[in-house]
Amino acid sequence: MRSCDILIAAGGFLLAGGLIAKAMGGPSSPGPRYVRPAGRREMSAPPRDWDLVDETGDESFPASDPPGTY
Repeated sequence: MRSCDILIAAGGFLLAGGLIAKAMGGPSSPGPRYVRPAGRREMSAPPRDWDLVDETGDESFPASDPPGTY
């Protein structure tokens, strides 16, 4: 048996196991997490230096796109 056949078989077993666990009520992803409002004042331990780049990056989180003001 070639190594790629073993990898394909292992992936199939992992996929099937995950689907079975989900169908049986296994661990699921938790509900939505708390995301704090943007801004330095909202931080529990704000940094000493804070500029426009930091502010823009903080406002864009948790978006996957980078800030547009670079």
